[in-house]
Amino acid sequence: MPHSNCEHEHNHPEGQLQTLQVSSKADSAEHNHSHSEMRQQSRGKLTLVLALTTTFMVVEAVAGWYTGSLALIADAGHMLGDVAALALALFAVWLSARPAGKSRTYGFHRSEILAALANSVLLVVISLAIFCEAIHRFSQPPEIHSTPMLIVAVLGLIINLVSMKLLGAHTHGSLNARAAYLEVYSDMLASCAVIVAGLVIMFTGWYLADPILSAILSIFIVTRTWGLLKESVDILMESAPSEFDIEALNKAFLSVDNVEQVHDLHVWTITSGLIAMSCHLTIEPKADSQAVLKQVNDILESDFKITHTTIQIESADSDRKCKDICAV
Repeated sequence: MPHSNCEHEHNHPEGQLQTLQVSSKADSAEHNHSHSEMRQQSRGKLTLVLALTTTFMVVEAVAGWYTGSLALIADAGHMLGDVAALALALFAVWLSARPAGKSRTYGFHRSEILAALANSVLLVVISLAIFCEAIHRFSQPPEIHSTPMLIVAVLGLIINLVSMKLLGAHTHGSLNARAAYLEVYSDMLASCAVIVAGLVIMFTGWYLADPILSAILSIFIVTRTWGLLKESVDILMESAPSEFDIEALNKAFLSVDNVEQVHDLHVWTITSGLIAMSCHLTIEPKADSQAVLKQVNDILESDFKITHTTIQIESADSDRKCKDICAV
């Protein structure tokens, strides 16, 4: 009776299948060292940014209450999100440095992605809350003290620019650092909006400028955060990196001498900058599997920057015998 799942289950007779798992130790050690150094630098700068943000958040919240400015309160609200996000990011950096265990063979690398996801959701929620409050204030905009509002906003802008400078170098290597940077960047925009609103109110007395700019800012931040939120979810769903060309990888494998077929090809991101790949390669019956394996890994490292791989080599003759047995 035919076996419907035979083609990809590979229940080969004993001795007819060779499985080779490869991960370059030198590359792995170098990669781990690079990640460790990046984590240490990121941790120190995140700590400093967290201290600056927490201190100014308290100042801004008090100033927002005193002046009656929703823009200042909105900025303080975003900073509250920043404090939580930066603390979460810092915790993720510490957690991801812990070694792998028996049950967590990849260690805690995914904690970075979870932190980025949580930061994105938090920023969206805070932005929506500020937007709703801004809409509510359109009908009855309160009187606002523009001078202290401007002073606090300028101080906030300076602190945000310093924080962005501290975090900027790490945004390309870590999704978690990019999430923290985006939080601070959104605060910088909020400070700019508060300054504009303060100037308009000071020179024209038009109090509606405060809720209008707050609403515009909230919409802008949500649209910017959406991409980070989507990327975090894609990684957790084991999707291939958005810029990765799976078809090009498949063609590259088929171009290797003696490779007849590629199947069960999977590419996914473990954490920022760490891509993993697994696949089955069917080769000519008399081909040198080690030579094929070396060519494949050379291509992966040089053309696709992947060194964390699991590759199963199968003989074409064994694969045909398996299909004949399953068809009986």
